[in-house]
Amino acid sequence: MFKSILVPIDLADTDLAKPAIATAATLSQTWSGAVRLLNVLPMTPVMLAEYVPADFDEQQRQTSEEALAIVARESGIEASRISSVVRQGGIYHEILEEAVHMKADLIVMTSHRPAMRTYFLGSNAGHVVRYAKCSVLVVRH
Repeated sequence: MFKSILVPIDLADTDLAKPAIATAATLSQTWSGAVRLLNVLPMTPVMLAEYVPADFDEQQRQTSEEALAIVARESGIEASRISSVVRQGGIYHEILEEAVHMKADLIVMTSHRPAMRTYFLGSNAGHVVRYAKCSVLVVRH
């Protein structure tokens, strides 16, 4: 049923992602599916571009790819069934784009318990749940 599972990860808080990774690992094993870890890098603001090195974006991407490789190795998912990708842009937009690109059957992501501000403003998880073309499982932290 879930052959292709996308797990967005915020590398600034990998502990938050652990429940989602564990859930994806179990589901992928049950359904003999594949898991893709995703990290989204924000765009460098134009006003800061002159203050950072010319290859800043590439350095950020390389650092993120290395960190995702470590998370993948530590996930407990066999190497042939896990991959990772780094995208750059708006968080929920890039999650949705990657889900379409990889033809995901399921997006598994963690979210903090709702606070008053998220009831009014929404969150990345809320946007993904509303606009994803596949099923979304939100694991509460």
